[in-house]
Amino acid sequence: MRKGIEEARGEFIIMGDADGSHDFSEIPRFVAQWREGYEFVVGNRFQGEIKEGAMSWHHRRLGTPILSAILNLFFGAGVGDINCGMRGISKDLSRRLDLRTTGMEFASESLIKAAKLGARLTEVPITMWPDRRDRPPHLRTFRGGWRHLRFILLSAPNWLFLLPGSLLVAFGIGLVLWLLPGPRFAGKVGLDVHTMALGMMVALLGVHIISIGLFVKVFSYTEKLSRNQRTLESWLKRVTLEHGMLLGGALAVMGFAGDLIVFRHWAAAGFGHLDAVRTVFFFSLSFFLGVEILFSSVFLSMLGISRATYIGD
Repeated sequence: MRKGIEEARGEFIIMGDADGSHDFSEIPRFVAQWREGYEFVVGNRFQGEIKEGAMSWHHRRLGTPILSAILNLFFGAGVGDINCGMRGISKDLSRRLDLRTTGMEFASESLIKAAKLGARLTEVPITMWPDRRDRPPHLRTFRGGWRHLRFILLSAPNWLFLLPGSLLVAFGIGLVLWLLPGPRFAGKVGLDVHTMALGMMVALLGVHIISIGLFVKVFSYTEKLSRNQRTLESWLKRVTLEHGMLLGGALAVMGFAGDLIVFRHWAAAGFGHLDAVRTVFFFSLSFFLGVEILFSSVFLSMLGISRATYIGD
């Protein structure tokens, strides 16, 4: 597919399945939209007609609608049939997309990258006919669907990493601060230091997930895998390695100093019963968060030293 697009000489390229399931007499609909200024025109089988036996019920009712909804939620493509193989794309846009996948996820990759670039996308209704193959199809429902979903998730680090990580951090730190003054009750259930320890672990897990998400975003940016990253570019110019090291160092020093003070009081009391367990959890959380932020900042800066892109200038 990619080779065909690269070799095509026309200004507008039409793709379609050669098994008889697409009606190429509908091509003028695509060309008409291109002439109106659209760079990417996707066929929509649901807006058109799906002949009996042309599409299995799980593709029609589950797979394609669910994948289309997820892709539109993450990237705002506004396409109701992301798996439709009949589509048209301008030669200029195809060059800018820098398409790389070779499997079923090619359909998702092209739409995701076009949406990120802000390309003009639209749909036209088409008719889908039963294919005329005399052999079983190469398509494997669950394998193909998973490849689509995997690519969509990997292309959306905000949804896959940053949002879940932020929720975990907020919940974990909130739980620690809520229990810092003393035991609490949720109905008849008592919550004490054990729940506080859970909050501490949840917060650390969240920060780790956020760090991975930032690694993915910066790597995609430096390796030119993601385009139109104006927000990220602005953020990278404002937040430098030194900012991360300063924040991480401050949290780590505060946490270490707090734990050291508690330890000295505990030692002075002969290492008996430790009453300041909550305080230890609080300062330990600060220390671990600081260390995570400190080393993550260094690694993010290292990722930026690639292809003349240096983070921190």
